[in-house]
Amino acid sequence: MADDARKDAVEIEQEPTVSWEPGLPDPDAPAGGKVEGAFSWALTIEGGPQTGLTYVLGPGNTVAGRSGEAEIFLADVTVSREHARFSVDSMGLSVADLGSTNGTYVNGRRHEAGMLNEGDELMIGRFHLRVSKGHG
Repeated sequence: MADDARKDAVEIEQEPTVSWEPGLPDPDAPAGGKVEGAFSWALTIEGGPQTGLTYVLGPGNTVAGRSGEAEIFLADVTVSREHARFSVDSMGLSVADLGSTNGTYVNGRRHEAGMLNEGDELMIGRFHLRVSKGHG
């Protein structure tokens, strides 16, 4: 009987996503640098936790989120487990919000889905990221 009770137990989330809305970008913050190398696209964390970390995006889909399964692990309660999906294909780089609690912002505006350009600024929770395009 104890085994049946465990099967019916409700799983309670220990770290729920916390609501948070980004403020305006800091006009005095230094402009993002270029990332050198032979790759198509990259995301560099320029503000928030893990500042300076760069993720090179290969062809196909890459999920960013707080889940340990996410290829881009953003460890903060303002980030949903599966927050956004980045896709690299022959058209370029695109992003799609995956129904996150706090949304995905591109250049200061909430963005559900669309193409990204070199230099675009993203906010995923408290993480400020910049899009770079390889030229090598």
